[in-house]
Amino acid sequence: MRHLVRAFYLLSLFTLAGLAQAADSPKQIVDDYMAAWNAHDADKAAGYLADDAEYFDVTVGTPQKGREAARDNVIKVFVGAVPDLKWKMTGEPIVGEDGISFQWNFSGTNTGDWDPKTPATNKPLSFDGVSFIKIKDGKIVYQGDYYDALGLHKQLGW
Repeated sequence: MRHLVRAFYLLSLFTLAGLAQAADSPKQIVDDYMAAWNAHDADKAAGYLADDAEYFDVTVGTPQKGREAARDNVIKVFVGAVPDLKWKMTGEPIVGEDGISFQWNFSGTNTGDWDPKTPATNKPLSFDGVSFIKIKDGKIVYQGDYYDALGLHKQLGW
């Protein structure tokens, strides 16, 4: 009986360790991060970024340095301009020990202003892209997004 109890105890420890490891995996972190975007919660989404994270949107060309800059200049802009946004991973991601790359689709309706000079078009949008995300100590330290901005602009009538 003692061996059975010891075996159960060890099995429980291994199971809990596996769950803790899975919770901190790059895939799980990105799934949770995307869920915050899809909940339209810019602050929660930014909480997955490291204080000194770098967010690079290839269509802008200038990386956002730091969590607050990424939140204010990227996440809040998209959440505000496309309040019904849906960001979903498509296909199988490529997952490494400290990062993940994946294809995605972003869709919704542009019912909010992008900025004071770029008002809402009230047009639907849907575009595909790829993200490269590096993770350190459970936080996103780098995100690079690559997508067809010209196609997006055409959908919005710009």
